[in-house]
Amino acid sequence: MNSPILAPMVALICWTLVMWVWMYATRIPAMLRARIDGRTLVGSTGASLRDDMITGGERRATWISDNYNHLHEQPTLFYATCVVLALIGLGYGFNLSLAWAYVALRVAHSLVQATFNRVIVRFSIFVLASLCLFALAIHAGLGLLHVHPLIGPGN
Repeated sequence: MNSPILAPMVALICWTLVMWVWMYATRIPAMLRARIDGRTLVGSTGASLRDDMITGGERRATWISDNYNHLHEQPTLFYATCVVLALIGLGYGFNLSLAWAYVALRVAHSLVQATFNRVIVRFSIFVLASLCLFALAIHAGLGLLHVHPLIGPGN
């Protein structure tokens, strides 16, 4: 199976890895500036480290790690939906365009959150991406029911 909708999936996976690199390239120096010694942390959680970084004056460095976490939340639904669309033969055309739009919007969301982090801008981008995901999920459901407009009823 080589469905075109697999390409935006791989693109978002690659973007998530870019954010992973950016997170550590930012987090480690921020921890040093905040005088947080990772070698002495025992039983720490991401939330407590985040709090320590904010207390240490490194709030901006937490934005990138927050976004990295966000890329492991809703996008999991995107990946699953794209796999379904690929398996039922609907990973092309409008669905492919929706998938690329979703990826572009998630990249934009990441860049906003990692740089100036204006919540209303970030939220607006998130809503647009979510609408793409809703449409993809509906198309996958309709395709499974064999009533998708791209394949016609009963095909």
